[in-house]
Amino acid sequence: MLPAVAAPAARGGGGAPPPPFLGLGNYATLFADARFWSVLGQTVAFAAVCVAGTLLVGTVLAVLATRVRAWARTTLFLAALGAWATPAVAGSTIWLFLFDANLGFVNEVLGTTGFSWTYDKWVAFGLVAAQVIWCSFPFVMVTLYAGIKAVPGEVLEAAALDGASTARTARSVILPLLRPLLIVVTIQSIIWDFKVFTQVYVMTNGGGIAGRNLVLNVYAYQQAFAASEYGLGAAIGVVMTVLLLLVTLGYLRALRRSGEVL
Repeated sequence: MLPAVAAPAARGGGGAPPPPFLGLGNYATLFADARFWSVLGQTVAFAAVCVAGTLLVGTVLAVLATRVRAWARTTLFLAALGAWATPAVAGSTIWLFLFDANLGFVNEVLGTTGFSWTYDKWVAFGLVAAQVIWCSFPFVMVTLYAGIKAVPGEVLEAAALDGASTARTARSVILPLLRPLLIVVTIQSIIWDFKVFTQVYVMTNGGGIAGRNLVLNVYAYQQAFAASEYGLGAAIGVVMTVLLLLVTLGYLRALRRSGEVL
């Protein structure tokens, strides 16, 4: 007769013990990590530059589109559509090739062959920001162009009869009418640029040398999939969502206090 064998203790799936419930432990670990705060600051600064650049380029080109001939406007819109429709991975790869240290077209034109655009931390961030602006401005341009064309001609005529200059008309007539659209494109740009992943990951090879070019989305990916800290990666994602909600709600509340109709 074989000896009796004690039954094994209850285990989770796959024979492994169930993981302990940490509660808010991942958030405590995250907020105590100086690296997280450094990456958060970089993300906020990077997103702010991208949003400002996107709004500036999109607004200028929207105004330009209302002042050029039909063929020039069509060319501008087709070029913008090409930038907008290009997948992020393909666009980032093309930019890397254009700015390649030895074979890049940009270095050939500038006479700076051998210069690496992705080695220095801030130059790399600037290059990625330029690529993000390049693929984001068409949304702002098309939206604001439609808004400008929707401004009633009678309003512009009345402003001209009152002796308002072009700059005064734009500031006092067109801009207030476009404010609801500006709210939309600003919030959309903040959301898109705050959670940029592909451009940073592809153009800095996963976050730059020693992680100097990390943003929150790439940092969350590294924690979850490279370090197998899935809880920390999920916590970073939740923090990002909460921050974006707070920014959006704060922006809308400030507009409501100023009497703007949303």
